[in-house]
Amino acid sequence: MSKMKQFAFITLFLMMTLNISSKPSTQTILVFGDSLSAAYNMPVEQGWVNLLSIKLKHNKYSFETRNASISGETTSGGLQRFLKQIEINQPKIVILELGANDGLRGYDLKTTRFNLNKMIEISLKHNAQVLLAGIQIPPNYGRRYTQNFNQIFQDLAKIESVSLIPFILEGVATDYTLIQKDRLHPNEKGQEVIVETVWKNLLPLLQ
Repeated sequence: MSKMKQFAFITLFLMMTLNISSKPSTQTILVFGDSLSAAYNMPVEQGWVNLLSIKLKHNKYSFETRNASISGETTSGGLQRFLKQIEINQPKIVILELGANDGLRGYDLKTTRFNLNKMIEISLKHNAQVLLAGIQIPPNYGRRYTQNFNQIFQDLAKIESVSLIPFILEGVATDYTLIQKDRLHPNEKGQEVIVETVWKNLLPLLQ
């Protein structure tokens, strides 16, 4: 092989190598929640997690979503399976959306706080950024319980220095045109509102 051909071959090889290495690797966003994130009573494609996947692709972010949400999940149940999901998915970002079922069932707030805090710590230990989704429960559970429950998310976000969605059902919870007949779960239009709420809080973590 002549020197000129050798030079051309090496140049081509280096260019191909650079092109391969310059392609951004796809990273994972793990959504870990309950029925609010599990597209309850509707096709998965209409849920906000799938809508987020579409939004990420449309905006050319090299992230994919993996949804490990289960309807009816509590923070205790979530904590039991959380580490395995972290190890399997190795996420860059965790959207943690749990606590609603704890509050609606009147569970001990110290336990809810502990479980959420533990999941945040596990995420950070595995080098995953956390976006904590705040939940609010109806006032009929008593003013003190309701306020203390809502405060959990604000306190944990501040203490652990993680990002917070103040209320994931912002603009949805009080608009019955966006809620299913059970008066609890967002409908298809409600999912579209939720993804916009998540997006504006997620965007800083994608940069």
